[in-house]
Amino acid sequence: MKYLDQLNRELQLNKSPKRIVSLVPSQTELLVDLGLENELIGITKFCVHPSSLRKNKTIVGGTKQVNIEKIKALQPDIILCNKEENTEDMVKALESIAPIHISDVNTVEDCFELIKMYGAIFKTPSKASELIEAIKIEREEFQSNTTFKQKPKAAYFIWKNPWMVAASNTFINTMITEAGFSNVFENEARYPEIHLDHTKLKEADFILLSSEPYPFKYKDVEDFKNEFQDKKAMIVDGEMFSWYGSRLLKSYKYFKTSFY
Repeated sequence: MKYLDQLNRELQLNKSPKRIVSLVPSQTELLVDLGLENELIGITKFCVHPSSLRKNKTIVGGTKQVNIEKIKALQPDIILCNKEENTEDMVKALESIAPIHISDVNTVEDCFELIKMYGAIFKTPSKASELIEAIKIEREEFQSNTTFKQKPKAAYFIWKNPWMVAASNTFINTMITEAGFSNVFENEARYPEIHLDHTKLKEADFILLSSEPYPFKYKDVEDFKNEFQDKKAMIVDGEMFSWYGSRLLKSYKYFKTSFY
């Protein structure tokens, strides 16, 4: 059968894949929540949810570099990638091994589309539909019951030395909005490098320091509080802002307990 991925690339699959290599942590978690843990044979070292996976599955590398021969030896039926997480060179090197599905998730609607795609490819449409509905319920409940009196402005830091923030055309920016904030860097693209004297940073009410990819510590929070005494600086769980798929079931509860 023929399927499309989120880059509108066509995949030809003769049967429902039973041997899956996933090179994206959030997509690995999604597969498990769709009941496909047994079909997972290869994952990255960053696929940490559920925690038991790395003991039971073959680790083939990270998200930017993988062991091609190790993946080839697994004889996968399909390899799951992501436009942002994985490199173009990696995808080209893997194309001769198995069909590759590439996701491209920038919005919550993109997330729903990916879940539907996996439901179709892996013959779990009911579980996919149930998951989407459950996320929609969490989202609607959050939006109807939790609002700031005035929408605060936030700067979301992902890196230090150099300082980097999340801006437009990113899933993080979408989740900043979903959490009830406006992103002071929404008029810039992707993940710009900034200096701490940036004029937009002065507009922020909240400085959000992500737990990943850079592991900000409480010392960083204190440094920001000393530098910007009129702002609220805090560490936030990066998975809740950057992992899509089934992680959204937890994100809205996290936003409610963390900011309201």
